[in-house]
Amino acid sequence: MSPELTGLIGIIILVVLIFFRIWIGAAMILVGFLGYAYLSGWEQALIVVGREPLTTIAFYPITAVPLFILMGAVVANTGVSGELYNTAYKWIGHLRGGLAMSTVAACAGFSAICGSSMATAATMARVALPEMKKHNYDDKLATGVVAAGGTMGILIPPSMGFILYGIICEQSIGKLFMAGIIPGILMTVFYSSLIYIMCRFNPRMGPPGPITGFKDKIFALKNTWAMLCLFLLVMGGIYMGIFTPTEAGAIGAFGAIFISFIGRWLTWKNLIGSIIETAQTTAMIVFMIIGAFILMRFLAISNLPLMMGEFVAGLAVNRYLIFLAVILLYIILGCFLDIFAAIILTCPIIFPTILALEFDPIWFGVIMVRLMEIGLVTPPFGMNVFVMASVTDVPIGTIFRGVIPFVITDLVHIALLIFVPAISLFLPSIS
Repeated sequence: MSPELTGLIGIIILVVLIFFRIWIGAAMILVGFLGYAYLSGWEQALIVVGREPLTTIAFYPITAVPLFILMGAVVANTGVSGELYNTAYKWIGHLRGGLAMSTVAACAGFSAICGSSMATAATMARVALPEMKKHNYDDKLATGVVAAGGTMGILIPPSMGFILYGIICEQSIGKLFMAGIIPGILMTVFYSSLIYIMCRFNPRMGPPGPITGFKDKIFALKNTWAMLCLFLLVMGGIYMGIFTPTEAGAIGAFGAIFISFIGRWLTWKNLIGSIIETAQTTAMIVFMIIGAFILMRFLAISNLPLMMGEFVAGLAVNRYLIFLAVILLYIILGCFLDIFAAIILTCPIIFPTILALEFDPIWFGVIMVRLMEIGLVTPPFGMNVFVMASVTDVPIGTIFRGVIPFVITDLVHIALLIFVPAISLFLPSIS
């Protein structure tokens, strides 16, 4: 067989293994090893499998993974989300749909210091849903806004999605972080506008809460200044070139622990829990990254990515039609795969095609992460919906119906990002 055909068969075998519920990291290692052995011999394949785990783990940017995970875990386990939600509630809770808008604002703030969509959804569900139920909010709106708002966790930096994309595709993590800021703000505006329109036409969906005095609003800000400072320190340091994204992860993790300690949110129990959660998540992600690099070694000598890129670039069709097919692929993958697994699994194959079509790699990173977020709330396996169902007594069907308006809004948001690339590229271009 030709090397290209060998690479294609390897991809097919990989998909079959994943379909049979084999660990994604293990499946990539197995296919990469056997494919490399077939093309270059067993001795060379053993060298690659023996060397790649060490070189991958010793790769400096990998250090950012456990650091940002620890930062998010500490924040998620110490009740900071409740303070963010209460502050947003004081300011806009008196409006129609104000509690839902407060949830969106709190999700945005929590995402800026967490970086995980499912963690954001699970945490905000425990904080926001009881309040919305107490004020007789419609179940579809209440659960839909939390499930959809949780997807902001992987877009607003610092984001694990951007970190993994930057590592696998060898792109600047700092520029990816910058690229996610304006789309994240727009996402918040889009969701809040949708809630306002829905409650304008059907006031019973989101009755207004009690009016809060200006003094109480100002007083509520005292509970958010520390996390705002942490976000500005991490992102400002990266933007101004004071430290690298990896160093920012260390500062962010230390800052989250320090702020939680002086704010008396941190206990030995949730600190140990955060460390264990960080170790488990890091082990899972690094195992998949090792598998991805071994698979990339096999694909590189098979010339399959290069051949696919040249083939797609040579098609007599508009490049945006091809990009539309990529969009549909990522939306479908998002329904079935964890976003980290999807990024690690597909980037070695899709990214060369994107470069061949002359799309900006930073811009594509934003689009890809955004597309994967939609998969988190769409049937049949919207992970955020199942997270919501696990922490509430609302039927899954009701939650899925509740997220439909937000999914439509997501599609409009993505269309805007595609047709106006400057939204994503403005900040990276001046950093």
